[in-house]
Amino acid sequence: MVDSLANTEINSQRIAAVESCFGASGQPLALPGRVLLGEGVLTKECRKKAKPRIFFLFNDILVYGSVVLPKRKYRSQHVIPLEEVTLEPLPETPRAKNRWMIKTARKSFVVSAASATERQEWISHIEECVRRQLRATGRPPSTEHAAPWIPDKATDICMRCTQTRFSALTRRHHCRKCGFVVCAECSRERFLLPRLSPKPLRVCSLCYRELAACKRREEEEEEEEPGVGSPGQPSYLSGAGTGASSGDEEDSDEDKEGSGDSNWPSGVEFYASGVSWSAFHS
Repeated sequence: MVDSLANTEINSQRIAAVESCFGASGQPLALPGRVLLGEGVLTKECRKKAKPRIFFLFNDILVYGSVVLPKRKYRSQHVIPLEEVTLEPLPETPRAKNRWMIKTARKSFVVSAASATERQEWISHIEECVRRQLRATGRPPSTEHAAPWIPDKATDICMRCTQTRFSALTRRHHCRKCGFVVCAECSRERFLLPRLSPKPLRVCSLCYRELAACKRREEEEEEEEPGVGSPGQPSYLSGAGTGASSGDEEDSDEDKEGSGDSNWPSGVEFYASGVSWSAFHS
């Protein structure tokens, strides 16, 4: 399928249409040999609630964004290299169906499809593209993945101390290491997580102790080697503090990315029965 579509006019037109919908806010997507294989609307579980997102599967990347006007305008473009992707199907429950997790080293999140058939189509097509991309690049499958954020609505109390109850005045925070919903007191520490950010990020008290202990062991081993190690503040604490987080605004990333959701047309029932929400090209 990839070889037959590469360098064809119809493929170029499809990619150009996607670029046009994202406009100047999106990055260019047309590259020699890149093929748009499928597209569709999936439900992405965000921090505050599940929201519709438009997804585009290319032979080497997965692109998604917020829907402002269906097939006309998208925003908040995210581009994920497929060699970094691992998929994890999730079990069915009466209130959560057709779900799977998209895992990468920088971000992991849960999506769901309109039907079991569409879920299987997405998973099989993505996994085939990942296999092809790994063969082409010679890279091994990714083994390190970021923890998905647990949605705010999953708990009314801090998942670490289990004492603090969240309210309009007591806000929720997320540990960047484990993804737990925690209170401010249980997430006062910051730790440098290079895979996620060049700046120290908010982590819960338990993850901080584990990360700090691991880092100390690594630095002690390095100091035993001649010429290795230098005095000063530990690198994992660089820029860290125990007061208000300079990264507090990062807690609202998921909300910012969904700022165009209110324009989803009211006359269109989301996942209406009998409607196919995904299309794969051949």
